[in-house]
Amino acid sequence: MNNRIIFLGTPEFAVESLRALVAGGYNVVAVVTMPDKPAGRGHKLQFSPVKEFALSLGLPVMQPERLKDEAFIEELRSYNADLQIVVAFRMLPEVVWAMPRLGTFNLHASLLPQYRGAAPINWAIINGEKQTGCTTFLLKHEIDTGDMLLQRTINIGEDEDAGAVHDRLMTMGADMVCQTAEMLFNGSAKPVPQPMLSSEQIHAAPKIFKETCQIDFTKTAREVCNFVRGLSPYPGAWCTMEIGIEPETVKLFKVRSTTISRANTIPPGDIAIQYSDKYILIACHDYYIQVLELQRPNKRRMTTKEALNGIQN
Repeated sequence: MNNRIIFLGTPEFAVESLRALVAGGYNVVAVVTMPDKPAGRGHKLQFSPVKEFALSLGLPVMQPERLKDEAFIEELRSYNADLQIVVAFRMLPEVVWAMPRLGTFNLHASLLPQYRGAAPINWAIINGEKQTGCTTFLLKHEIDTGDMLLQRTINIGEDEDAGAVHDRLMTMGADMVCQTAEMLFNGSAKPVPQPMLSSEQIHAAPKIFKETCQIDFTKTAREVCNFVRGLSPYPGAWCTMEIGIEPETVKLFKVRSTTISRANTIPPGDIAIQYSDKYILIACHDYYIQVLELQRPNKRRMTTKEALNGIQN
C-alpha cells in the first residue's frame, strides 16, 4: 500500500492500532508520541508504549514538546503523509490535523457524542452504562465533535471493570482503525455528523484526578460498586479506613453489593471489619458493600483475606 500514514498516539491502548496497521501492510512512515517522562524512584526517562513499539519496528519517532513548533511542523510536512491517524493523543492544532490530503481521523473509546473527553471508558462504567463502544471520526476545531466514519458497540458486563473493557475496546478499535483507513483510501467513506443532543442528554468524560477517585458512601451500593469498577485497576478508587493500627488511605479494586440494609442509626461509610472471618463491609446509602480486593499504602493489591491475614500476623 503506497498511501503514507503518520500515526499519533501514546499509551498501550494506541499500540494495538499501530500493530494492526503495520501487520495489515499499511505504509506507516512515522510516529508521533509524547516526550519521554521521568518515572520511578530514580526518575529515569521512560518511553511511552507507542514509542517502544515504534522503535522495535524501526519507525521514525517524533516527540514534540509543542505541536505548533516550526521545526516539528516542517519535519511532519517532510513525510508528505496522505492520512494521519490519532489514537489516545493530545488535542491537535489545525496546522497539524489539516496537513494530509485526506485529513486526520481519531479513534475514540466511546459512542460519540456521548463521553467526549479524556476518560470515556472510566466514566461510562462509573455511570452504570450497559453499553459502550468505539467511534472513528474526522478531526475539526472542537474536540471530539467531527463527522463520524465508523461506530461499533459492545455490552458492558455487570461486574466488568475498566481494565477489561479497555482491553476489549483496544482490540475492536484496532480493527476499526484499519477499516477506516481503507475506506478513506478507496473513497468509500461516508462521514456523517454526530447526532445533536441536548446538554442534559450528554455525559462528559473529563480527566480523572486523585480527588475524583475518593469514594462517596452516601451514594447507593450499586453506584459505589460502579464507581469502584470504573476506576479499577487504574487509577483506583480510594477511601480512608482504619484497617490496622491507625487510619490509612486504602484503594478498593473489587467490591460487591450485599443484601444487608443500612440501619438509620448507622452513618454511610461505617466500616465493619471481621478479622476472624476475613471480611470487610462498608455502609452505603441503602445497603452494605463487601470489599473483595484492596491495596494498603506501600503494599501490593491483594484479597481482603490476604490483607487481614497480614494484619493479624
